[in-house]
Amino acid sequence: MSQQNGGILRQPVSVWATAFAAVVAFMGIGLVDPILPSIAQGLHATPSQVSLLFTSYFLVTAVAMLVTGWVSSRIGGKRTLLLGLALVIVFAALAGTSGTVGQLVGFRAGWGLGNALFVATALAVIVGAASGGAEKAIILYEAALGLGISLGPLVGALLGDWNWRAPFFGTATLMAVGFVLIVTMLAATPKPAARTRLGDPIRALAHGGLSTTAFTALFYNFAFFTVLAFTPFILGMSAYGIGAVFFGWGVCVALASVFGAPWLQRRLGSVRVLFLSLGLLAVLQVGIALSGQAGTVVFVILCGIPIGFNNTIFTEAAMEVSDAPRPVASAGYNFVRWMGGALAPYIVTKLGEEFGDAVPYYVGAACCLVGIAILYARRHHLATLDHVDVDHTFQDASPAQA
Repeated sequence: MSQQNGGILRQPVSVWATAFAAVVAFMGIGLVDPILPSIAQGLHATPSQVSLLFTSYFLVTAVAMLVTGWVSSRIGGKRTLLLGLALVIVFAALAGTSGTVGQLVGFRAGWGLGNALFVATALAVIVGAASGGAEKAIILYEAALGLGISLGPLVGALLGDWNWRAPFFGTATLMAVGFVLIVTMLAATPKPAARTRLGDPIRALAHGGLSTTAFTALFYNFAFFTVLAFTPFILGMSAYGIGAVFFGWGVCVALASVFGAPWLQRRLGSVRVLFLSLGLLAVLQVGIALSGQAGTVVFVILCGIPIGFNNTIFTEAAMEVSDAPRPVASAGYNFVRWMGGALAPYIVTKLGEEFGDAVPYYVGAACCLVGIAILYARRHHLATLDHVDVDHTFQDASPAQA
């Protein structure tokens, strides 16, 4: 019981090593945001062509999620983390050498493969090694996500102001540091007793609760990446300005993930918080569509609040609602939800080019409403989540969750 009652910051060094590498991995999501206009200019590409940097990255990430469990159950969690990190190091460095937008898009796809192997396994490793139970481990993981997302635009701006290639080389260097930390500080992780089959993540989606969570998250992620991928093109700012806006956004993501989401869950329950945060994100996207530059900056930063709520609660739901092993449930969930991240950047940027800057945000708001409709129609599949939340209100996470 004492371990369960440990503070969230009292973690083994192996957890902090993995969390550091996770921060750098998540930096890769927002890293290119401040330099998207510079990349478009430097490689003589249109905004929709440059948006394929997100599409290739997340499409490969989504598909690769289906094999992460198959790989890790055969070579172990530590080796899978190192394989993922090695791929990111190689492809991030290659991205910095790109001579055409096609090459850059291709190298980002390879980066996405490494990111999938690392990110999916990192969550399982942190949950397995962290003290305080699964709930605190997931919050720690989401804190790494929020910190990485907030630092990514800053690093991208600082290095990208010098040269748009520099952020890619910088990421490769930081990932190399993470690689050394994992090698030296994380003990070899035992292989699971049963090997994961390639089809297990898809079969896991037959569970009503997991499929509801996954497909609601798909539409949420479409809205999320509408903000992330299209906004840099309409801000009319330098790399520093765009980086500052998305740093503020990322700070909101991190604070809402770590502090806001657990507080609201204890009072409202997971499902009600998802309704609330999806509705708030829809309202903020309409606000962006109707605003000038100053209003856009404010609404984009505020979007980090519902995104932070959603990131934590969707992740917890995917890990808790299904009877499948956590790595399998996580793989199936991430396969579906990252499709939203793959589809949104190109679609909304193309819509913005053809029909005006406001249209992508109306589409993003509509996706939030579709997510709310799915959640409402299938809410009975998520009834067990709020039973878990009630237990968390009165007692610490049970050993079964660890």
